[in-house]
Amino acid sequence: MSQRIVISLDAMGGANAPRAVIEGASIALNKNPNLYFKIFGNQQLIGNLFEQFPILKENYEFIETGTYISDDEQPIKALKNGVNSSMRKAIDAVKENAAVACVSSGNTGALMVMAKMVLGELPGIKRPAIVGVVPNLNGGTVMLDLGANAECDETNLFQFALMGDCFAKIILDKKSPTIGLLNVGVEQIKGREIEKKTYNLLKKSGLNFIGYVEGHDLTKGVVDVVVTDGFSGNIVLKTAEGTARLLMQIMKQGFRNNLSSKLGGLLAKKSLKESFKSVDPNVNNGAMFIGVNGIVVKSHGGAEAIGFANAINVAYDLAQRNINQEIIKELDILQGEMSLGQNIVEKIKKTSARILGIGS
Repeated sequence: MSQRIVISLDAMGGANAPRAVIEGASIALNKNPNLYFKIFGNQQLIGNLFEQFPILKENYEFIETGTYISDDEQPIKALKNGVNSSMRKAIDAVKENAAVACVSSGNTGALMVMAKMVLGELPGIKRPAIVGVVPNLNGGTVMLDLGANAECDETNLFQFALMGDCFAKIILDKKSPTIGLLNVGVEQIKGREIEKKTYNLLKKSGLNFIGYVEGHDLTKGVVDVVVTDGFSGNIVLKTAEGTARLLMQIMKQGFRNNLSSKLGGLLAKKSLKESFKSVDPNVNNGAMFIGVNGIVVKSHGGAEAIGFANAINVAYDLAQRNINQEIIKELDILQGEMSLGQNIVEKIKKTSARILGIGS
């Protein structure tokens, strides 16, 4: 029998909690029978949900927390007042090695702040980011940051590129991932100061940096990794999700117009359903907090059961791959290739000073 993989779940996070979490756990368990869950939440609000999904029997432990973090709670307030919340306890389980990963659909800012404070960062990493694989014509593009850091400087974006390079090597099996910096145009004169400064850093970094990319390049799969700040990345992500839903709705309406279209819809239904899976936000749900010293996966706040199950599957896959250990190895290799004995943060600061003419 395969080794048991223990994942901690925040049962109270997200618009559809706790049902989406409990049902999602049952769906994930059906796919990966060696899963075991530590589920943190409020028993009164959960009620008899566990009884509705008998597959979970003997494959979970429920831990009462009483409190939970609301979607509109400020991250610092959540950190201070949420010590005994379902979110915090799920993260603590990773810190205490009681679980190999944590999954939550809850407040993104609170989840990131708690993860950083409880788990810390990987060696040399200044700011963790949210990373995911965005579907495109060639399969997928690694993109970060998807919403953790609304304000960044060139140092942060440079580190995102380093972590994105490592992630693409591991997850996409790319030997030398191509990296693009998201901008309003591909010309060097375009963009804000932060893009221009980051461009200069990346150009001299030794990474496989090809230059600026635009939003429409994501769907074409022009590069393997797209780097941007969390504000822009989150807008891109949610616009893409909305566009996917719009297209699916337009298709459904089109097939209802008349008898001929209804017949065509019936004939094409199975094929279209399979094709649209690649852009379905629920199917593609689950993004890692890369740079945190432990596996924390953020599920979409509005995820339904199947979406939360897919976020659990992402956490399961990352744990199976020993993702953080592999990222540390790749970062060490990158440091060696850049011929610097300093840690990454120091390296970036000195590179910035040299390229941008800052300091001595």
